[in-house]
Amino acid sequence: MLLRAGHFEFQFPRPALVMGVVNVTPDSFSDGGRFLEATQAIDHALQLIEEGADLIDIGGESTRPNAIPVSEEEELRRVLPVICELSQKTRVTIPISIDTMKPVVARAAIEAGASIVNDVAANRSDTVMWQVARDTGAAYVVMHMLGTPQTMQRDPRYHDVVREIGEFFSERLSRLAECGVQAERTILDPGLGFGKSLEHNLELLARLRHFTTYQRPLLLGASRKAFVGQVTGAKETAGRLPGSLACACAAVAAGAQIIRTHDVAATRRALRMTEAIEAKRK
Repeated sequence: MLLRAGHFEFQFPRPALVMGVVNVTPDSFSDGGRFLEATQAIDHALQLIEEGADLIDIGGESTRPNAIPVSEEEELRRVLPVICELSQKTRVTIPISIDTMKPVVARAAIEAGASIVNDVAANRSDTVMWQVARDTGAAYVVMHMLGTPQTMQRDPRYHDVVREIGEFFSERLSRLAECGVQAERTILDPGLGFGKSLEHNLELLARLRHFTTYQRPLLLGASRKAFVGQVTGAKETAGRLPGSLACACAAVAAGAQIIRTHDVAATRRALRMTEAIEAKRK
Protein backbone atom coordinates (compact mmCIF):
# COMPACT_ATOMS: atom_id res chain seq x y z
CA MET A 1 0.00 0.00 0.00
CA LEU A 2 1.45 3.32 -1.13
CA LEU A 3 0.92 6.77 0.37
CA ARG A 4 2.01 9.84 -1.57
CA ALA A 5 2.12 13.30 0.01
CA GLY A 6 3.61 15.92 -2.25
CA HIS A 7 7.05 14.55 -3.13
CA PHE A 8 7.10 12.19 -0.13
CA GLU A 9 6.28 8.49 -0.42
CA PHE A 10 5.60 5.85 2.23
CA GLN A 11 5.27 2.18 1.34
CA PHE A 12 3.32 0.01 3.79
CA PRO A 13 3.79 -2.33 5.56
CA ARG A 14 6.45 -0.45 7.52
CA PRO A 15 6.77 0.76 11.13
CA ALA A 16 3.83 2.97 12.07
CA LEU A 17 4.33 6.66 11.44
CA VAL A 18 4.20 9.04 14.39
CA MET A 19 2.52 12.39 13.70
CA GLY A 20 3.51 15.07 16.20
CA VAL A 21 0.94 17.73 17.09
CA VAL A 22 1.73 21.46 17.11
CA ASN A 23 -1.23 23.67 18.03
CA VAL A 24 -0.60 27.34 17.22
CA THR A 25 -3.74 28.31 19.12
CA PRO A 26 -4.76 29.93 22.41
CA ASP A 27 -7.59 27.48 23.11
CA SER A 28 -6.78 23.90 22.07
CA PHE A 29 -7.95 21.41 24.68
CA SER A 30 -4.50 20.11 25.64
CA ASP A 31 -1.83 22.73 25.02
CA GLY A 32 -3.68 25.88 23.96
CA GLY A 33 -1.54 28.96 24.38
CA ARG A 34 1.75 27.14 24.92
CA PHE A 35 2.92 27.51 21.32
CA LEU A 36 0.95 30.50 20.11
CA GLU A 37 4.04 32.47 19.11
CA ALA A 38 5.71 31.27 15.91
CA THR A 39 9.12 30.86 17.56
CA GLN A 40 7.58 28.70 20.30
CA ALA A 41 5.73 26.55 17.78
CA ILE A 42 8.83 26.10 15.60
CA ASP A 43 10.99 25.13 18.58
CA HIS A 44 8.33 22.66 19.73
CA ALA A 45 8.06 21.10 16.27
CA LEU A 46 11.83 20.72 16.06
CA GLN A 47 11.80 19.08 19.49
CA LEU A 48 9.14 16.60 18.32
CA ILE A 49 11.23 15.82 15.25
CA GLU A 50 14.23 15.26 17.51
CA GLU A 51 12.07 12.83 19.52
CA GLY A 52 11.32 10.86 16.36
CA ALA A 53 8.23 12.37 14.73
CA ASP A 54 7.79 11.18 11.14
CA LEU A 55 5.21 13.89 10.38
CA ILE A 56 4.29 17.21 11.95
CA ASP A 57 0.64 18.33 12.08
CA ILE A 58 0.22 22.10 12.47
CA GLY A 59 -3.12 23.68 13.34
CA GLY A 60 -4.14 27.30 13.81
CA GLU A 61 -7.78 26.80 14.83
CA SER A 62 -9.01 24.72 17.75
CA THR A 63 -11.51 22.00 16.86
CA ARG A 64 -12.30 20.95 20.42
CA PRO A 65 -16.02 20.75 21.29
CA ASN A 66 -17.66 24.20 21.23
CA ALA A 67 -14.51 25.88 19.94
CA ILE A 68 -14.95 29.39 18.58
CA PRO A 69 -14.09 29.59 14.85
CA VAL A 70 -11.38 31.98 13.69
CA SER A 71 -11.10 33.93 10.46
CA GLU A 72 -9.01 32.85 7.49
CA GLU A 73 -6.73 35.83 8.07
CA GLU A 74 -6.07 34.91 11.70
CA GLU A 75 -5.50 31.25 10.95
CA LEU A 76 -3.06 32.13 8.18
CA ARG A 77 -1.25 34.56 10.47
CA ARG A 78 -0.75 31.79 12.99
CA VAL A 79 0.36 28.91 10.79
CA LEU A 80 2.18 30.28 7.75
CA PRO A 81 5.33 31.56 9.54
CA VAL A 82 5.65 28.18 11.26
CA ILE A 83 5.20 26.15 8.09
CA CYS A 84 7.56 28.36 6.08
CA GLU A 85 10.34 28.03 8.64
CA LEU A 86 9.86 24.30 9.20
CA SER A 87 9.64 23.45 5.53
CA GLN A 88 13.02 25.08 4.98
CA LYS A 89 14.50 23.03 7.81
CA THR A 90 12.76 19.70 7.15
CA ARG A 91 11.82 19.65 3.46
CA VAL A 92 13.99 16.61 2.68
CA THR A 93 12.81 14.29 5.44
CA ILE A 94 9.67 15.43 7.29
CA PRO A 95 6.25 15.99 5.68
CA ILE A 96 4.21 18.79 7.22
CA SER A 97 0.45 18.46 7.64
CA ILE A 98 -1.91 21.43 7.85
CA ASP A 99 -4.84 20.79 10.20
CA THR A 100 -7.53 23.06 8.77
CA MET A 101 -11.13 23.16 7.57
CA LYS A 102 -10.52 26.12 5.24
CA PRO A 103 -9.51 25.57 1.59
CA VAL A 104 -7.81 28.98 1.41
CA VAL A 105 -5.64 28.10 4.41
CA ALA A 106 -4.89 24.64 3.01
CA ARG A 107 -3.73 26.01 -0.34
CA ALA A 108 -1.56 28.70 1.26
CA ALA A 109 -0.04 26.17 3.65
CA ILE A 110 0.83 23.83 0.80
CA GLU A 111 2.43 26.69 -1.12
CA ALA A 112 4.45 27.40 2.04
CA GLY A 113 5.68 23.82 2.27
CA ALA A 114 2.96 21.54 3.69
CA SER A 115 2.18 18.30 1.86
CA ILE A 116 -0.81 16.88 3.78
CA VAL A 117 -4.26 18.37 4.40
CA ASN A 118 -5.77 17.08 7.65
CA ASP A 119 -9.43 17.99 7.17
CA VAL A 120 -11.72 17.45 10.16
CA ALA A 121 -14.54 18.73 7.94
CA ALA A 122 -14.24 15.95 5.37
CA ASN A 123 -18.02 15.61 5.81
CA ARG A 124 -18.37 18.82 3.76
CA SER A 125 -20.85 18.89 0.87
CA ASP A 126 -18.76 20.99 -1.55
CA THR A 127 -15.59 19.91 -3.36
CA VAL A 128 -13.40 23.00 -2.94
CA MET A 129 -11.02 21.40 -0.43
CA TRP A 130 -10.73 18.29 -2.57
CA GLN A 131 -9.82 20.44 -5.56
CA VAL A 132 -6.98 21.89 -3.48
CA ALA A 133 -5.70 18.38 -2.76
CA ARG A 134 -6.07 17.39 -6.42
CA ASP A 135 -4.36 20.47 -7.81
CA THR A 136 -1.43 20.44 -5.39
CA GLY A 137 -0.77 16.71 -5.05
CA ALA A 138 -1.08 16.90 -1.28
CA ALA A 139 -2.25 13.89 0.71
CA TYR A 140 -5.74 14.27 2.14
CA VAL A 141 -6.97 12.98 5.50
CA VAL A 142 -10.61 11.92 5.32
CA MET A 143 -11.72 12.37 8.93
CA HIS A 144 -15.19 11.48 10.15
CA MET A 145 -17.02 14.07 12.21
CA LEU A 146 -20.70 14.19 13.15
CA GLY A 147 -21.78 17.80 12.58
CA THR A 148 -19.31 20.58 13.40
CA PRO A 149 -17.00 21.25 16.36
CA GLN A 150 -19.77 23.45 17.77
CA THR A 151 -22.43 20.69 17.57
CA MET A 152 -20.63 17.35 17.42
CA GLN A 153 -20.89 16.39 21.10
CA ARG A 154 -24.58 17.23 21.50
CA ASP A 155 -25.90 13.73 22.10
CA PRO A 156 -24.21 11.90 19.17
CA ARG A 157 -26.17 8.84 18.05
CA TYR A 158 -25.53 5.95 15.66
CA HIS A 159 -27.26 2.66 14.92
CA ASP A 160 -23.85 1.06 14.31
CA VAL A 161 -20.94 3.49 14.57
CA VAL A 162 -18.44 1.26 12.77
CA ARG A 163 -20.77 0.44 9.88
CA GLU A 164 -21.85 4.06 9.45
CA ILE A 165 -18.30 5.41 9.45
CA GLY A 166 -17.34 2.69 6.99
CA GLU A 167 -20.15 3.83 4.71
CA PHE A 168 -18.90 7.40 5.08
CA PHE A 169 -15.38 6.35 4.04
CA SER A 170 -16.70 4.46 1.00
CA GLU A 171 -18.79 7.41 -0.13
CA ARG A 172 -16.00 9.95 0.43
CA LEU A 173 -13.39 7.86 -1.39
CA SER A 174 -15.73 7.56 -4.37
CA ARG A 175 -16.38 11.30 -4.45
CA LEU A 176 -12.68 12.09 -4.07
CA ALA A 177 -11.90 9.80 -7.01
CA GLU A 178 -14.57 11.56 -9.09
CA CYS A 179 -12.93 14.86 -8.15
CA GLY A 180 -9.55 13.60 -9.35
CA VAL A 181 -7.85 12.92 -6.02
CA GLN A 182 -5.71 9.81 -6.45
CA ALA A 183 -6.37 6.94 -4.04
CA GLU A 184 -2.71 6.79 -2.99
CA ARG A 185 -3.04 10.35 -1.66
CA THR A 186 -5.83 9.51 0.81
CA ILE A 187 -5.70 8.64 4.52
CA LEU A 188 -8.66 7.55 6.66
CA ASP A 189 -9.34 8.75 10.22
CA PRO A 190 -12.44 7.57 12.16
CA GLY A 191 -12.35 10.78 14.20
CA LEU A 192 -12.25 9.68 17.83
CA GLY A 193 -13.98 12.32 19.94
CA PHE A 194 -15.54 14.12 16.98
CA GLY A 195 -19.22 13.41 17.48
CA LYS A 196 -18.74 10.23 19.51
CA SER A 197 -19.67 9.17 23.00
CA LEU A 198 -17.34 7.20 25.24
CA GLU A 199 -18.96 3.97 24.05
CA HIS A 200 -18.63 4.98 20.41
CA ASN A 201 -14.91 5.67 20.84
CA LEU A 202 -14.31 2.35 22.56
CA GLU A 203 -16.31 0.50 19.90
CA LEU A 204 -14.24 2.11 17.17
CA LEU A 205 -11.01 1.10 18.87
CA ALA A 206 -12.23 -2.44 19.44
CA ARG A 207 -13.33 -2.87 15.81
CA LEU A 208 -10.72 -0.73 14.08
CA ARG A 209 -9.56 -3.63 11.91
CA HIS A 210 -12.82 -3.31 9.98
CA PHE A 211 -11.44 -0.19 8.28
CA THR A 212 -8.35 -1.96 6.91
CA THR A 213 -10.53 -3.36 4.12
CA TYR A 214 -10.31 0.00 2.33
CA GLN A 215 -6.59 -0.54 1.71
CA ARG A 216 -5.73 3.00 2.77
CA PRO A 217 -3.55 4.10 5.70
CA LEU A 218 -5.50 4.53 8.93
CA LEU A 219 -4.73 7.53 11.13
CA LEU A 220 -5.73 7.33 14.78
CA GLY A 221 -5.77 10.32 17.16
CA ALA A 222 -6.61 9.44 20.76
CA SER A 223 -3.86 11.50 22.38
CA ARG A 224 -4.98 13.13 25.65
CA LYS A 225 -8.64 13.14 24.62
CA ALA A 226 -11.49 13.43 27.11
CA PHE A 227 -12.68 9.85 26.71
CA VAL A 228 -9.24 8.63 27.81
CA GLY A 229 -9.70 10.61 31.00
CA GLN A 230 -13.21 9.19 31.44
CA VAL A 231 -11.88 5.64 31.39
CA THR A 232 -8.69 6.18 33.39
CA GLY A 233 -9.88 8.84 35.81
CA ALA A 234 -7.20 11.30 34.66
CA LYS A 235 -8.95 14.66 34.77
CA GLU A 236 -5.91 16.67 33.66
CA THR A 237 -4.62 16.13 30.13
CA ALA A 238 -1.07 15.60 31.40
CA GLY A 239 -2.24 12.48 33.23
CA ARG A 240 -3.72 10.85 30.14
CA LEU A 241 -0.47 9.58 28.64
CA PRO A 242 -0.80 5.94 29.79
CA GLY A 243 -4.32 5.68 28.42
CA SER A 244 -3.31 7.41 25.20
CA LEU A 245 -0.45 4.94 24.74
CA ALA A 246 -2.80 2.02 25.29
CA CYS A 247 -5.06 3.34 22.52
CA ALA A 248 -2.11 3.87 20.17
CA CYS A 249 -0.73 0.38 20.74
CA ALA A 250 -4.14 -1.26 20.32
CA ALA A 251 -4.67 0.70 17.10
CA VAL A 252 -1.36 -0.36 15.57
CA ALA A 253 -1.99 -3.97 16.56
CA ALA A 254 -5.32 -3.67 14.72
CA GLY A 255 -3.73 -2.29 11.56
CA ALA A 256 -3.41 1.49 11.97
CA GLN A 257 -0.43 3.02 10.19
CA ILE A 258 -0.31 6.58 11.56
CA ILE A 259 -0.65 7.71 15.18
CA ARG A 260 -1.28 11.38 15.91
CA THR A 261 0.12 12.34 19.30
CA HIS A 262 1.26 15.16 21.56
CA ASP A 263 3.81 12.82 23.20
CA VAL A 264 6.10 11.67 20.42
CA ALA A 265 8.98 10.01 22.29
CA ALA A 266 6.83 7.85 24.55
CA THR A 267 4.46 6.94 21.73
CA ARG A 268 7.25 5.95 19.37
CA ARG A 269 8.80 3.64 21.97
CA ALA A 270 5.46 2.05 22.79
CA LEU A 271 4.68 1.44 19.12
CA ARG A 272 8.05 -0.16 18.40
CA MET A 273 7.45 -2.56 21.31
CA THR A 274 3.96 -3.34 20.05
CA GLU A 275 5.26 -4.01 16.54
CA ALA A 276 7.98 -6.32 17.87
CA ILE A 277 5.37 -8.39 19.68
CA GLU A 278 2.98 -8.40 16.71
CA ALA A 279 5.81 -9.59 14.42
CA LYS A 280 6.01 -12.78 16.46
CA ARG A 281 2.33 -13.52 15.86
CA LYS A 282 2.91 -13.81 12.09
